[in-house]
Amino acid sequence: MVRYSLAILSFLLHTKDQAGLHFSTSSTGLFIMDYEEAVCALNTLQTNVSVLDQVRRERSELPELQLQAMQGFLHRTGLTVVKLDHLNIIHVTGTKGKGSTCAFTERILRDYGFRTGFYSSPHLVQVRERIRINGQPISKELFTKYFWEVFAQLDATKDSHGVSMPAYFRFLTILAFHVFLQERVDLAVIEVGIGGAYDCTNIIRKPWVCGISSLGIDHTSILGDTIEEIAWQKAGIFKPGVPVFTVKQPDRSMTVLQDRAKEIGCPLLVCPDLEQYESGPGPLSLGLAGQQQRCNASLALQLSKTWLQRYRQSDDQLAAPVVENRLVSQATAFKPSPIMVKGLEATEWPGRTQTLRHGPVTYYLDGAHTTGSMQACVHWFSQEIQQEESSNRGPVIRVLLFNATGERDSAAMLKLLEPCRFDFAVFCPNITETITENNADQQNFNVSVENMLTRCLDNQISWQSLSGTETKQGSESELLIKDRLPLLAKTRTHTLVFPCILSALQWITQGRDAVLATAGSPYLPVQPSVTVKAEPLREAAQVSVLVTGSLHLVGGALKYLDPSLAS
Repeated sequence: MVRYSLAILSFLLHTKDQAGLHFSTSSTGLFIMDYEEAVCALNTLQTNVSVLDQVRRERSELPELQLQAMQGFLHRTGLTVVKLDHLNIIHVTGTKGKGSTCAFTERILRDYGFRTGFYSSPHLVQVRERIRINGQPISKELFTKYFWEVFAQLDATKDSHGVSMPAYFRFLTILAFHVFLQERVDLAVIEVGIGGAYDCTNIIRKPWVCGISSLGIDHTSILGDTIEEIAWQKAGIFKPGVPVFTVKQPDRSMTVLQDRAKEIGCPLLVCPDLEQYESGPGPLSLGLAGQQQRCNASLALQLSKTWLQRYRQSDDQLAAPVVENRLVSQATAFKPSPIMVKGLEATEWPGRTQTLRHGPVTYYLDGAHTTGSMQACVHWFSQEIQQEESSNRGPVIRVLLFNATGERDSAAMLKLLEPCRFDFAVFCPNITETITENNADQQNFNVSVENMLTRCLDNQISWQSLSGTETKQGSESELLIKDRLPLLAKTRTHTLVFPCILSALQWITQGRDAVLATAGSPYLPVQPSVTVKAEPLREAAQVSVLVTGSLHLVGGALKYLDPSLAS
C-alpha cells in the first residue's frame, strides 16, 4: 500500500466510479492506494473508441507536434531531455523482432553486472511488465509509488498549461524514464512503440547506440502503406554521430535507411549472419526459439558490444562511440565473450515462440501479427509439431486459437496458417473473461466489444473459405450484442467462436489441463452439439494448441496458463 496526500483527491472523486477505484483513508487523513487502483487510474488515459479515429487523423496531419507535446508533458513532471541523456540509452525500432532484440541486449548487459532498465510494449499480463529493472517487472509497490508521483504532477499542472493528461502510452513512457532515473540504472534499453520519427520515445536526444530489426508492413494508417514510407519513419530515431546497426533489409527499405543516415550524419552498419561469429565448438545457442531470432541475436551482439566500447572509453563515459568512418558499412563479426554467449542462451521473452507443456496439452504461443512474422511463426510451429508428433504413440489433435486486431490483414495471416492442417480453428476476442472484475491490467477501451466479436466472425468465415468448409444449413452467423456477451456462437464443422479467452481455452482442453483447471471461473455452458464435437479433444493422446495473431491474445492466455506472470 502507498500513502499520498490530498493533492489528487479531486481526481479520485471525479473518476472513481468510471475507473472502478476504491480507496480509503488512514488515521492520518492520507489516502491509501494499491496497485489495482493505480492501474484503474492509468486506464482512464486510454483513448475512448469514439474519439480514436480523430486522434489518428490528427497524428497523421501534424505528426511533428507529437514530440512537442511530449516535451511539454516531460517538463510538467520535472524531467528534461538533458536528464534523459544520463540514462545511457540503447534505442531500438523495427517491425518484427525489436522486443526480442531488446531482451537479448538487456540480458547480455545485465550479465556483465550492469543495473539495467528495459522499457517495452505491449504487456502480456500486467502493465508493470513494460518497465523492468534487472530483467524483472518493477514491483507493484514501486509501480504504485512512482505512478502517483508522476500522475499527481501532471494532474496538478494540466489547467495552468491549457492541456489535459497525456494518453496511455505517453504516460507510461514518462513513467519509465522517471523510474529509471529514480532507480539509478546504468543503462536503459528502450523499445520504440510505433514507428520512430514521431514516437514519443524519440524524445531521446543522445542514445549511445540505435538498432533496427526487420522491417515490414504494419500500422499503415500511421506510418504509411509502403515499405519506403515505413523505413523513413523507423529511421527517424537516427541521431547525428550515433551508430546505428540494422539487420539485413529488403533493398527498397535499405536504400531509405542509407539515405536517412547520410542526411542525419550517422554511421549505418549492417549486422552479419549469426553463423559468422566465432562461437567455439558449436553454434551459438539462443534462449528464444525460431530461425528469425538469429538475426535479432546478431543485432543484440552488435548493440551490446558497441555500448560496452562506449562505456569503457573513459571514466566519464562521454567519449565518442567507436565505429568506422564510412556512413554505410558491414558490421564485423567477432568472437562473443563467454558472458555474451551465456546471455544469449539465458534470454527469456514470454509470448514469443514459447512452448508450454501441461500434461497431454501442449501450447505453442507466438504473438505474430503481421504476414512476415506469421510466416516465421508457421515455420517454427511446423518444426516443433513435427518433432512432437513423431514421438507420440496416439492420435494428436491440432487446434488453432486465433485473433487479430486493428488494421491487420487477418485473411492473409489465416492463409499462411491453413497448411498447418488444424483439426479445430477457434476464434475469440482479446477479452480474458466475460466478467472483467479484478482485471484492470488487460482492459482495453480503444475498441468496442461489438467490433471485436464481429472481427472474430469475419475470421471464422475467412477460415471456412480457405479450408473449403461448407456452412451447415440453417446455422446462425451473427452474434447479437445487447446487454451482455453471448455464451457461444453457433458452430460450423470445426470452427468455433467464443466470447472470451478463458472460455475458449476451457473448451479446447476439456478439463485435461490441471493448470487451467485452477483458474477458478466456471466453465461456460455450451450446446450439446458442441459438446459432442469436442469428443476428439477428450480422447486424443496429445492436444497441440497454437495461440497466435495478437500479443494481447497470447498475454490473455498466459494469464491462465502461467499463473506466475500474474503473481
